[in-house]
Amino acid sequence: MEQKLSSRRSFLALAALTPFAALSVSACGTSGPGKAAAGGATEWSLSGEPNQTIRQKSVDAFNTANPDSKISLTFFQNDAYKTKIKTAIGAGQAPTIIYGWGGGTLKTYAQAGQVEDLTGWFNDNPDVKARLFPSAFAAATVDGKIYAVPTQTVAPIIFYYNKELFSKAGVQPPKTWDDLMSLTKTFNDMGVAPLSLGGQSRWTSMMWLEYMFDRVGGPEVFQAIYDGKANAWSDPAVIEACTKIQDLVSANGFIKGFSSITADSNADQALLYTGKAAMMLHGAWTYGGMKHDGANFVQSGKLGWVDFPAVEGGKGDPKNTVGNPAQYQSISAKASDSEKTAAKKFFKDGLLTKDEITAYIASGSVPIVQGIEDQLATSEDKEFLTYVYNLSKDAPSLQQSWDQALSPTAAEALLSNIDQLFLKSITPQQFAANMNATLGK
Repeated sequence: MEQKLSSRRSFLALAALTPFAALSVSACGTSGPGKAAAGGATEWSLSGEPNQTIRQKSVDAFNTANPDSKISLTFFQNDAYKTKIKTAIGAGQAPTIIYGWGGGTLKTYAQAGQVEDLTGWFNDNPDVKARLFPSAFAAATVDGKIYAVPTQTVAPIIFYYNKELFSKAGVQPPKTWDDLMSLTKTFNDMGVAPLSLGGQSRWTSMMWLEYMFDRVGGPEVFQAIYDGKANAWSDPAVIEACTKIQDLVSANGFIKGFSSITADSNADQALLYTGKAAMMLHGAWTYGGMKHDGANFVQSGKLGWVDFPAVEGGKGDPKNTVGNPAQYQSISAKASDSEKTAAKKFFKDGLLTKDEITAYIASGSVPIVQGIEDQLATSEDKEFLTYVYNLSKDAPSLQQSWDQALSPTAAEALLSNIDQLFLKSITPQQFAANMNATLGK
């Protein structure tokens, strides 16, 4: 999986706080990094604010209340963690609690017997599962069994627009793909880029295909790909979706030079809030960054958001969404019985507590907990947070980001081929053929 995904992969709502900046590895707990106190467990997590402080406070509170089941917590930078956790799991030296993103990587761990099957534990603790978004569990499930606890926040992909530019143009945000193509001409005629895109990062372009596959063919299209069905990438819906994307590129829908713009620098966000682009498809986590960096753009009500446009004749429910359903924590199969017991106690009593939920909302994020409408309604970001909450909670399908859902090998091939598709150096048919070759890898 691509290593440049740190800002979105940790889903830090306040992107301006430069998540995963050069922070040193830090640890807490009397036993030191990687060693559990007697009766306790170890946990590795990601550095970067605000999530680091939120996680630290939750662990501290749990340890105070459970002195015989303490969690020894160690933080790592994102890229360093990805390397270290794979090595540790392979060597049978993983921490008790393994932080992850679910999907394809979790699937490899589960099929290798490296993480604990938590299905029975969830059956014994139905209240834990009932309070979380049902959509969060798909990426935690492998072959019908649950191998991770969904936690933290949800981050769907949002269709943003600049209200001020739309008002100047005298137009409304798009409800259909035809509307979007029409708006492309409108804004180009105004001398404004219709769509911002940090295409050099590649996963930003992937978000467009994720929605288009769904809108044209429904979630079943990618499900067949995920299941490894032969020639799944050659589904007619895939060809149609890719063709429409290239039509948008040909119509100068994306800002000139999009392939040289990076998302890591937040340059794509700046294009929207400075009025150089009218629309942008991006993660919910960018809201906080635009609020911080956008010179009152968000606070003055100039940022708008709508559901991704429907495709006429398409099979996908317009309420479907894509993105990151949650973050995930698993238990190492190599952990001792006492470590597993402590980890499960922490999962039940230490995650998404009242204080943790409050902290996530204050940071501009939506925790994956049902029944928090009243809390969201009191936030200064209530309109956006309530939208994200309802979009995620009520979506008939919340499809996990493809480069998390697929294996690392297939994900890298996907990003490379998407880049070529957007540059029109390959046809939709060539894209499909290239990706069919990755099925099962």
